[in-house]
Amino acid sequence: MPRRDAELREGEYYHFYNRGNNRERIFYERDNYLFFLQRLRKYLVPVLDMVAYCLMPTHYHLLAGVNQTSEVSKTSEVSAGVSKAMMQLSVSYTKAMNKRYDRVGGLFQGAYRRKHVGGDGYLLHLSRYIHLNPVMDGLVRRAEDWEFSSYRDYIGLRTGTLPTPEIVLAQFRSGDDYGEFVESYTADEPDVIGELLF
Repeated sequence: MPRRDAELREGEYYHFYNRGNNRERIFYERDNYLFFLQRLRKYLVPVLDMVAYCLMPTHYHLLAGVNQTSEVSKTSEVSAGVSKAMMQLSVSYTKAMNKRYDRVGGLFQGAYRRKHVGGDGYLLHLSRYIHLNPVMDGLVRRAEDWEFSSYRDYIGLRTGTLPTPEIVLAQFRSGDDYGEFVESYTADEPDVIGELLF
C-alpha cells in the first residue's frame, strides 16, 4: 500500500519522524547525535523552521514549519524541496554511520514520515510530547537532562540557534511556565495528539 503523508504547504507545521531499521539504534554514541544535528542544520534549516526536536537512540522527532522565505511557491515544488532535503539528511547520515562502524545497508526504516500539525494547541501538545520522549522511554528522569532535544533551549538552560520555539513559547509568560506545562503531564490525560504520532 502506498505511503500517504500530509501534503506540504508553506507556513504550515508538520511532525517529521523516522526510526531505525527493525527498531534498531541509529545513534550509537554522543558524536553521532551531534553529527546528525549538524547535517540537520545543513540540509533542513534552509527549507524548514525547526520548532522542536528530539533525537532518541532508535528514532527522531522533528516539529517544523515549512519555510516561507524560499523561492518555491507551488505545493509540488515545496514538497519536492523538503523531500530532497530530508533524503540528503538521511543518505548523508547513513553513509557516515556505515563508514564509521563498518556496516552496510539502510539505517532507517524506509523514508521519513510526516503528519500535518493544525493549530497552536496541537503545536503545544506535540512539543511537550517530543520533549518528554526521553523521560517516557526511561532514559532520564527529567526532560532537561536529555542533551539531544530542544527542551533546554525552551526553558533557558541553553541558547542554541537551531530551534525557533517562539510560536510555542508565545503561549506562555515565560520558559519556566512552559517547563511547568511539560512537567505537569500525566499519563491519564486525554490523548490530544494521537493521530500525529508514530
